[in-house]
Amino acid sequence: MRLSQLIVIGVVLGLGLGWWLRRDAAETTAVSTPATPLTVMATPTAEAATPRASLPASVDAAPDGLLLPVRGVLPSQLRDTFTDARSEGRVHDAIDIMADAGTPVLAVADGTVEKLFDSKRGGLTIYQFEPSGRWCYYYAHLQRYADGLSEKQVIKRGDVIGYVGSTGNASAQAPHLHFEVHVLGPEKQWWKGESINPYPLLKSAASTPGAASAAR
Repeated sequence: MRLSQLIVIGVVLGLGLGWWLRRDAAETTAVSTPATPLTVMATPTAEAATPRASLPASVDAAPDGLLLPVRGVLPSQLRDTFTDARSEGRVHDAIDIMADAGTPVLAVADGTVEKLFDSKRGGLTIYQFEPSGRWCYYYAHLQRYADGLSEKQVIKRGDVIGYVGSTGNASAQAPHLHFEVHVLGPEKQWWKGESINPYPLLKSAASTPGAASAAR
């Protein structure tokens, strides 16, 4: 066999051996290197994406069984205005219930008229404490109070306590009831409480009864 033939055979064998070694190394690397795990992002549920009314840490439950406080208004007509911006950097902290001027305003629950107050912003207002002393209900922009309504008067759920108006800083072209719910502190002071959103409480509230009794 000639020398040139031996050289050609050696080159061919060398190339074949090199290809085989590279192939074996690649397979070994593929087996020994774990695949990078995929990160799966959880899809937010409707419940997680829906904001909830927050309660102070000291309160374990919100008031329930409230009556919608404006006669003739249905829960489906309500709009959440709790976080709406107001003048001087304030947040609304209430729900506005639109209605014609003079529409009866009803007590949302049993309780006591703690304070009747005429304020610059709220106009004619009522602060109602419920029997347990945990909650205060605040009604504002009233056109007038129900006849004979007085402080410390016991009222019942559904009693007429006033009438929708636009007193205070409300627009005369948009009469409404400004309604708040406050968590009372241990001092039980009508002017001092922490607001919670009334909207989810009133969305499940009972509509106006067939005939609300007049305030005594």
